[in-house]
Amino acid sequence: MYNTDIPNRAELPTTKQLVHSTFIALATAIVLLITVILPAEYSLDPTGVGKVLGLTEMGEIKAQLAQEAEEDQANNVSVAATKTLQNEAVIGEPEVAPQQFEVTSPKPEVAIAVEPVWKDKIMLSLKPGQGAEVKLVMEKGQVAQFKWTSKGGPVNYDTYGDGNGNSISYEKGRGVPNDEGELVAAFTGNHGWFFRNRNDKVVMVILRTNGDYAEMKRVL
Repeated sequence: MYNTDIPNRAELPTTKQLVHSTFIALATAIVLLITVILPAEYSLDPTGVGKVLGLTEMGEIKAQLAQEAEEDQANNVSVAATKTLQNEAVIGEPEVAPQQFEVTSPKPEVAIAVEPVWKDKIMLSLKPGQGAEVKLVMEKGQVAQFKWTSKGGPVNYDTYGDGNGNSISYEKGRGVPNDEGELVAAFTGNHGWFFRNRNDKVVMVILRTNGDYAEMKRVL
């Protein structure tokens, strides 16, 4: 059993001191809300401090990512609904006697743009001057589809591969906002992208991949 000394009344904080401490804590919270949380989370910068600290750009990127996620979800729902209607049309089509067919002119098919379903997705937040590297583990001859977009500014990139004593550079670019296509592994090893942010603010690179590869991994 432990004996503790009970503080006397003189050692306890007064009501005035408690009220004073409460107001200080409240004022600090309001300042942090206005100067840090609002710019970084909602891209709202009433004081201009968030822009100086680079937080406003971060909030804008988050807002763009949220909008993009909503659009991706809407596209997936639209694709699922289209497939369901097509299946119902085939199943519910009644049998018609041959003599009941009418000759009509064929109607042109309407092309529907559908966003492909991606296997992996990674988001890279790059500060000014920062680089990042993402690789796919692939066997020789395997093919991977990719699409990447830079939010907040263009980036420099190098698409290359290495492994087992081999190395190859597929494509390079400077100040590029986005790219997409196929990556064919020239040999068994790691194949992917190196991105570098040469802007004076934070950018977000969003990379999506699909196809024949064992795994996606961030190396740097």
